[in-house]
Amino acid sequence: MTETTPELACPIAPVVDIVFSRWTTPILWALKEFGRQRFVELERRIATITPKVLTQRLRQLERDGLVVRTYHAEVPPRVEYEISELGRSLGPLFASLSEWSGNLGKVEAARQAYDERGSAR
Repeated sequence: MTETTPELACPIAPVVDIVFSRWTTPILWALKEFGRQRFVELERRIATITPKVLTQRLRQLERDGLVVRTYHAEVPPRVEYEISELGRSLGPLFASLSEWSGNLGKVEAARQAYDERGSAR
């Protein structure tokens, strides 16, 4: 019997791992919607993220090529982040997900129906 890796079983699994890991979507969304931003601006826009986690996610997104970090050698130094062209290419995916979010009411109704059936078991 041959083992199947998740990537072979589902070819979009690696994409999901990159794009939908926790905090990636809010960071990319903020950069797409509001343009180039400094760290503190992103931190304010994504109020529930810690500075440590934001730093880690920005580094990973830069490594993945989805975010561009620009260092300005000024006094004091200034660092800005912006979404890359590769990151922008996710726009249609985000638009589709935004459109699909209209179904969240149906998901909540299905959950409630399931939970009610579960209590009768």
